[in-house]
Amino acid sequence: MPAKWRAFRRTFRKNWELYLLITPVVLYFFIFDYLPMYGIQIAFKNFVAAKGIWASEWIGFDHFERFFNSFYFDRLILNTLGISLYQLAIGFPIPLILALLLNEVGNRHFKRFVQTVTYAPHFLSTVVMVGLIIIFLSPQNGIINHLIAFFGGERISFMTEPEWFKSIYVFSGVWQGMGWSSIIYLAALAGIDPTLHEAAKVDGASRLQRIWKINLPGIMPTVVILLILNVGQIMGIGFEKIYLMQNDLNIESSEVISTYVYTQGILGAQYSFSAAVGLFNSLVNLVLLVLVNRIAKKVNETSLW
Repeated sequence: MPAKWRAFRRTFRKNWELYLLITPVVLYFFIFDYLPMYGIQIAFKNFVAAKGIWASEWIGFDHFERFFNSFYFDRLILNTLGISLYQLAIGFPIPLILALLLNEVGNRHFKRFVQTVTYAPHFLSTVVMVGLIIIFLSPQNGIINHLIAFFGGERISFMTEPEWFKSIYVFSGVWQGMGWSSIIYLAALAGIDPTLHEAAKVDGASRLQRIWKINLPGIMPTVVILLILNVGQIMGIGFEKIYLMQNDLNIESSEVISTYVYTQGILGAQYSFSAAVGLFNSLVNLVLLVLVNRIAKKVNETSLW
């Protein structure tokens, strides 16, 4: 019997309760995440539901070639990357800044009030959120256009002009998620040794200097891990919000891979083609995740694995 197997058996007998505790989680991921991967093969077949997956004709990379050569390929990639990078550039640092600012607030009641106000939008459903966006930005009755008109400007039809779509999507997402996303940074800040701040005060360090020299380095491993996870999802923009905000007039800026997969695969019943597009999207995310993780490990010695 190999030495590793014997060591595992000893560990299992010693900690069998822990293995039993984690079994439901392992089963969940196996049943709902790994078993469905059996269906990935339809991306390489001309899938016909009546024939089933095994009996459908194998056509190799035809669906991938069709996607790469399609009229929509450039637009889909540019829109997906554009929105994701915009969201990363704006949405990633704001929760960090909010957490650093909240950590410096001395008044407990004011701090809790700000936390409540910033956390609350997270609990709005996507449908409600998009409904609020449409109401606020309405050309006739929206509060934003009322303010524009009050200051002498012309009313803007935000939801029908393609150049406004990315900004609306990103900043509404920041407003909705910044408070909730700051929680993990606040937890990391709570773990910083307070004696470091006391020593810095004795040395005459200002509050800004203590934030820069103590707080930021103290939570940098957490920041790096979250940055890696965010970069690993660059091609994985959520479907629901974009689809609800999408219309025929802003389609050139709002059409992304996830909405294209839905329209082609579900509405158009092109299951094999949409599976190929989705697989390509997932592979790009996987490659980005591995690359960024490796770079972070070399630069900062912090990584997911």
